Amino acid sequence: MSMSGTQAPDKGSPRAGWKQDPEGVRANILAIALEEFSTNGLSGARMDEIAAKTKTSKRMIYYYFGDKESLYLKALEAAYRKVRQGEEELALDHLPPKDALERLVEFTFDHHRNNPAFIRLVMIENIHHGRYLEQSDEIKSLNRAAISKIETLYSRGVADGVFRMGIEPLRIHWLISAMSFFNVSNAMTFSMLFGPELQTADGQGALRGDVREAVLRFVAV
Repeated sequence: MSMSGTQAPDKGSPRAGWKQDPEGVRANILAIALEEFSTNGLSGARMDEIAAKTKTSKRMIYYYFGDKESLYLKALEAAYRKVRQGEEELALDHLPPKDALERLVEFTFDHHRNNPAFIRLVMIENIHHGRYLEQSDEIKSLNRAAISKIETLYSRGVADGVFRMGIEPLRIHWLISAMSFFNVSNAMTFSMLFGPELQTADGQGALRGDVREAVLRFVAV
């Protein structure tokens, strides 16, 4: 009890949390929001439900992010930021071109497999015709950097004589993304139609190798 008779905030309370670690609370809100939006869509997600699962209050969510649409956009940006930061950490410039491309393919396959919420969120954004993504300069910048990284990698491979000439880096990115994305986006329907074998650990390991081989064969001399 304080001298004024008012009890000090509990250090473990949500109120204390956002004062002591505002960035941590903000990250927690975005993580919960990503799951909620990817599960229920923009229209189906409820701010009350998001607040109930976070370490803070609904009032503070509005303080940090404004309205629900703004929170959705920030969750979308955070999802893209995560995958691009993961690509940056691969340090591809220090690897031979073929090894670098292999690592990028494997990272993308693993990231998408381990982050199904990201895949669902991208699918939802496609339902919205990319309307919110279009508003984000950050996402556009992140993805331009991703293509630039592939361009650099591919140019090194051409110079070394291991990649054939005449391929647009965007096509390489599309090929990697398409197969890695489909593996998650259509997992349920594909398994129901053809059996669950490819969704087992062994099946996923085989598909990972198939995607790597397909991309490397596509660029090979």
